[in-house]
Amino acid sequence: MFGTMVLGINAKLFVARSGAGAREMERDCWCMLARNPNDHRGGGYMVATSLSKKKTVLVVDDSMFNRALLADMMADEFNVIEAENGKQAIAAISKLGLGISLVLLDYVMPEMDGFAVLSVMQRRGWIKDIPVVMVSAESDPAYIERAYELGVTDFLTRPFDINIVRHRVRNTIMLYSKQRVLAGMVADEINERERDVNLMVSILSHIVEFRNGESGMHVLRVRALTEILLTCLAEKTDAYDLASADISTISMASSLHDIGKIAIAEEILNKPGRLTDEEFRIMKTHSAVGAEMLEKLPTGQNEPLVKTAYAICRWHHERYDGRGYPDGLVGDDIPISAQVVALADVYDALTSERVYKPAFSHEKAMSMIIGGECGAFNPLLIDVLRDNADSIHGQMESLSSDGRGNYGTKRVMEALADVDEKGTTSRTISLLDYERMKYNFYAEMSNEVQYELSQDPPMLVMSDYGRINLGLPEVIPDPEKSEALIRVFGREGVTEFLHRMMDTSPDDPIVRFDMCGVANGETRWYNVVSRALWSDDDKPVYMGALGKLTDVHDQRSLLMDLQFRAWHDSLTALANHAYARKVATERMEANPDCLFIMLIVDLDHFKEANDTYGHEFGDRVLRYFADRLSASVREDDLVARIGGDEFLVFMMCDQETDRRHLARRIHSAIRSEFEGFPVSSSMGVACADVVGKDYDEMFRCADRALYRVKRLGGGSCSFCEDETGPVCEVSSLSPIDKPERSYTGRERRQSAGVAKRRGNDKS
Repeated sequence: MFGTMVLGINAKLFVARSGAGAREMERDCWCMLARNPNDHRGGGYMVATSLSKKKTVLVVDDSMFNRALLADMMADEFNVIEAENGKQAIAAISKLGLGISLVLLDYVMPEMDGFAVLSVMQRRGWIKDIPVVMVSAESDPAYIERAYELGVTDFLTRPFDINIVRHRVRNTIMLYSKQRVLAGMVADEINERERDVNLMVSILSHIVEFRNGESGMHVLRVRALTEILLTCLAEKTDAYDLASADISTISMASSLHDIGKIAIAEEILNKPGRLTDEEFRIMKTHSAVGAEMLEKLPTGQNEPLVKTAYAICRWHHERYDGRGYPDGLVGDDIPISAQVVALADVYDALTSERVYKPAFSHEKAMSMIIGGECGAFNPLLIDVLRDNADSIHGQMESLSSDGRGNYGTKRVMEALADVDEKGTTSRTISLLDYERMKYNFYAEMSNEVQYELSQDPPMLVMSDYGRINLGLPEVIPDPEKSEALIRVFGREGVTEFLHRMMDTSPDDPIVRFDMCGVANGETRWYNVVSRALWSDDDKPVYMGALGKLTDVHDQRSLLMDLQFRAWHDSLTALANHAYARKVATERMEANPDCLFIMLIVDLDHFKEANDTYGHEFGDRVLRYFADRLSASVREDDLVARIGGDEFLVFMMCDQETDRRHLARRIHSAIRSEFEGFPVSSSMGVACADVVGKDYDEMFRCADRALYRVKRLGGGSCSFCEDETGPVCEVSSLSPIDKPERSYTGRERRQSAGVAKRRGNDKS
């Protein structure tokens, strides 16, 4: 609790505190030092815990009469605190800070005069935030000029006019209040833009490293380490003339150091073992390719960020002794930007896991770099790395996993704090323009649909690239009801898009998913990567999202084609055995109460078709047979070619299904003729309720039943449970009418194997 005490005429002003909660309460209310109206002796003060919204004015004058007069003039509108000399004034400002809205300062005072107070306020930076109105009867221009040079805002001369005093105090406080609000808005804007840029860098990291075995965090760590090294280098030497803006530009440009890797084949990028000489030669081209990409940008060639990024892309693999590539530059012929990024790149490569190596410890990496095992570096940079080893290790460890590092923000805010009052507007505009330039640069580089989504008010803002390629307006109010957005992504797609953002949490704000859209009349697939924005309140509130849509239609189509080829037979377009096994196993696991039937079907006399009419005719027969088999079952039944002239059918039925009738129907439906060649089949059947829901066991039993049929002449089907009984004939031909044919060596061997297994079973 705050205490209340009366101070004597010569006592120094201070805020009296008692109890453990004092410091916490001080954050919530200003403890006002107010003149006691009942103390007519002068110099009396009391400490008041005022929660009033009145602005506070500090009156500094050695004359009790002058202080009382000014206090009485302002008492109705302001809280007034008093100090009788400069030292008491400094003490009051030290305690209350921005709790003081204005200082009325006398010039002539004992112990510390008005000019001395102004000097302290200027030296400590208070004068920028707390306006001072000088009070004096002195009209000498030299005094007035000196006061203005020290930061005085206005002058009041004695004798006082009550209306002039009130108006000047009121107007000055209002002016500074607006300035504080504006400064806060600017600071918030810069922080917001810095967060946006960091998100864009995170997205770019994902793009650059997507095909590589490295994670997107590599780019972020290189950027952070580049900034640390440059800052320490600038403190150590002025040899490279590194201004704050240069450090920021180089750090941002470092994110592009490996963009040339997009041109390197994936099998080389992700090869787990040592590269061959030819592969390494191809890998080394990424630096020149990245520089060429930047050199061919249609716009922005004269921008510092692009020029710096070009130098980093091309020369970040050069070495100080000239043994690097692609140009073999030596010493400081290598731009300092490329030298620093090269060192940061090597450090992170050593301390991170790669497809070809585990991660080394910080200590091991430092030892390897300083010992020259990773090539030669600038001795000054090695000294900087060694001198700041512990700090670098700590900052790399603390870099958050989602890439939300705070690098860059501190420098921008320091730059804002250092501006003088006259230069505030222009410097602020320059900083914001710089942030905007970086943001737009990354937007153009990525060639993606980027967006900002706000919740209150509900609004979606698209990048120019998105507006052009999707045919959407740049600003879409109330996106859930936008007909333009629904026309592109569909009502369900828009709803899913918005709800996925809202279903995030502050601890897990990243969303990744694919969605389908119609752009320029063509249906295409997009990958969405977004970060939801949440407030910092005790109960966080969803505020919107930032993100991007990447056109992945071509990649998705290629992947689907490759996947289809991997899972399907090239001749018949049916599933292959591996895919059949996968799907059948999944269906049995997902439907434990259903009846499953497996049929292994063999095309009769296929060898004769090949031997008599040739293999091209045999291929046509197989395709015809595959079509007949597919047409004889339901659309959801699984049909596969499992090798040569053998096929598999896997069916899910209910418990009431007559499986023998089902097998007869399919067997009969297959029988036909193709270009004069009789088409018939032999079939082995296994049921899960008999042999168990195990794919391999069902296949073994169905296969055994099939070759029992083949051994006895083919043209019919058999159930695995009928092995000891007669074959279940479904052919319309009697055994006498069936054509005689010779058995192939394969059939004889398989038949002998069945007989041998049966003999073993009987024994």
